[in-house]
Amino acid sequence: MAASGSRDDVVIIKKYANRRLYDTESSSYITLDRLAEMVRQKREFKVLDAKSGEDITRTVLTQIIMDEEARGKTMLPVNFLRQLIGMYGDQMQGLVPQYLEASLEAFQRNQSQFRDAFAGAFTANPFADMARRNMEIFQAAATGGAKPAAAAAEAADGEIQRLKAQLAELQAKVDKLAR
Repeated sequence: MAASGSRDDVVIIKKYANRRLYDTESSSYITLDRLAEMVRQKREFKVLDAKSGEDITRTVLTQIIMDEEARGKTMLPVNFLRQLIGMYGDQMQGLVPQYLEASLEAFQRNQSQFRDAFAGAFTANPFADMARRNMEIFQAAATGGAKPAAAAAEAADGEIQRLKAQLAELQAKVDKLAR
């Protein structure tokens, strides 16, 4: 979630043993649906266990996803879920959160391009391009090397150089045929 302001803007939600959620900002009980709406509005919140004070935000957000999926609003393919579960305990587990976050941020930045793609504006496969860029980000994170943006720029430069070489090769063939 993107921060919408200072840390003072974070709404504290208390979760009680009876599974009720209490919004300390509005002094009222709320539902998971209301929390989902707050996420969509980019409102920052933290869910605390009312008894222990433990931060349980991650668990509550996961519950929201489970509820959305159960309602038929599926977004997470079974194979993705299997792969994600398979990453727990793997040596790469520590990199997965940053990779997924960077991938989703890139996807959000490119949403208009994806909308155009579905409208037929693209002739190439935008998902293949995104997968390639995501792999570059992951490889950069795995090697601890350049930041994802630098890795993407480096890859783009490499692609440009490759295309220039191909163009020069084609030009040489055309020149040879013209003689």
